[in-house]
Amino acid sequence: MAPVNPPEKSHPLEVPQKTTRPVDDSKDISSTTLVSSIGKDEPVVTRRELWSYYLYCNGDNGVGPIGYSITIFQLLATQAGFDPVAGPGSSCTASNASGQCVLPWRNGTKSVSSIVLFANGLSFAMMTAIFTTIGSAADYGNFGRWLFLAMTMICWGAQFSSMSLTSPDRWKAAMALYVIAFVSYGSTLVFCTAIFPRLARNTPHAKELREKYESREIPLEVYEREESLEKNRISNISNVHSNVGYVVTLALNLSLLLPLSGNPKVNNYVIALTTAYWVLTGIWWYVFQEPRPGPRLPKGEHYLTIGWKQILEAIKQYKKLPYTFTYLFAFFLLADGLNTTGTLVYICQNNKFSFSFLQNTYLGLSQAVTSTISTLGFWYIQRYWKINTKRMFIVTNVVTIFIPLWGMIGIWTERFGFHNVWEFWAYNVVFGLFQAPYYAYSQTIMAELAPSGFDNMFFGLFGLSNRASSMIGPNVIQVIIDHSGNNWMGFPFLFALCTSASLVIWFFVDVEKGRRDAVAFAQRHRSADGAHISAEGGES
Repeated sequence: MAPVNPPEKSHPLEVPQKTTRPVDDSKDISSTTLVSSIGKDEPVVTRRELWSYYLYCNGDNGVGPIGYSITIFQLLATQAGFDPVAGPGSSCTASNASGQCVLPWRNGTKSVSSIVLFANGLSFAMMTAIFTTIGSAADYGNFGRWLFLAMTMICWGAQFSSMSLTSPDRWKAAMALYVIAFVSYGSTLVFCTAIFPRLARNTPHAKELREKYESREIPLEVYEREESLEKNRISNISNVHSNVGYVVTLALNLSLLLPLSGNPKVNNYVIALTTAYWVLTGIWWYVFQEPRPGPRLPKGEHYLTIGWKQILEAIKQYKKLPYTFTYLFAFFLLADGLNTTGTLVYICQNNKFSFSFLQNTYLGLSQAVTSTISTLGFWYIQRYWKINTKRMFIVTNVVTIFIPLWGMIGIWTERFGFHNVWEFWAYNVVFGLFQAPYYAYSQTIMAELAPSGFDNMFFGLFGLSNRASSMIGPNVIQVIIDHSGNNWMGFPFLFALCTSASLVIWFFVDVEKGRRDAVAFAQRHRSADGAHISAEGGES
């Protein structure tokens, strides 16, 4: 194929224009709210910086905030509750218990499962407020750097505070700490993920690609494909490190769970050890990250209001980014379905294994090992056959739909449908094989569809879709469970949610066209001279 010559003086992230007529931005920009945060001379990513990023992902693996924290919360709540069939004063863990468990709630009672789902819904609502209010503001100056650090510190503090959760009467404190840890952990994932597109743009290989494209050595198609693979490389490797950290953390926890199995505080010690591992691996990012600040906050704006203004301004121009917003909407529903499915399966799993940290650790290890293998395997297949990201993502979507479908079977029979020990082992293995790549490819597609320089804004919306989306699912499911008294009745709704969302992504999101729309959007909203952004956050 003959090289496609780019226009003279074209920016390496711009789409070649078919005409030399100046672009009229008057119809595109109604204010100075939308300003790209890309600088001309951003520092090259060093090996030390990249490895510190991978190490942070290694520690930020979710074992504590979304694994052990919900287990200890549900355990204490169950111990504090009573069997509604036997009446107040009875025990939910008695040998003759009915299997139902409720707690006093407002003017009546509420099942423990519904309270756990309520806590999840509350967490997602809080994350929504964070991502929409201050998430986009992270694109300005050094605010994102400090916001990321603050959320990390809050999560560490909440996890270490779990040492105080030693008796059933503290279930409300366990709920509060779970919500705080879950919200801050979800925020760290979003802000950490928002970093990788900028890292991918500034690796030595990415810069070499841009130089070759500018010098007409490679055509646009080759540049786009290779740049996409560079994003996939960092995304997949960071996910591999997260899964390796998952394995290492769970293995370390066995050093406490096995010899101290009879100690009533062993669960608390395990959460503290898990958090200490994250501190040890995560602190280096804040030491070795290179300064890549955004532009100054526009005059008259505030960090608490600029996020909403940016989002509203971007939504007004959705016609210029149709595939980006279609993906965000569909992924909102898909993540809602998958996240709520995971919570519901985890509730069933905890009931089946009597809230055992040891059993959950073994199950987690099976998921972590298969996650690591599958992420590397998917990346090898994609790189070897040059398969585009969307096709790889579709493969993972099939299993996303299959999980709630399998749970539906449990409504009509106890032979299948998350009623048996082997099913939870199978679930963790299958989840590891297909859902770990799901997370990697979903964020890579977002990186493809997000305009360069607006990383935190669009990844904040992505976080809203991914981590903060589950306001619909938990609330609907807890109503279903309260009325039916059956956890499995929630799976049909989740199956419909995951299926409809997947179909929208498969048939109505064109990643290639969406990528070029995003590049054009970034070009229109770049500061007039593409001014270099100084380390202090101002222009020079």
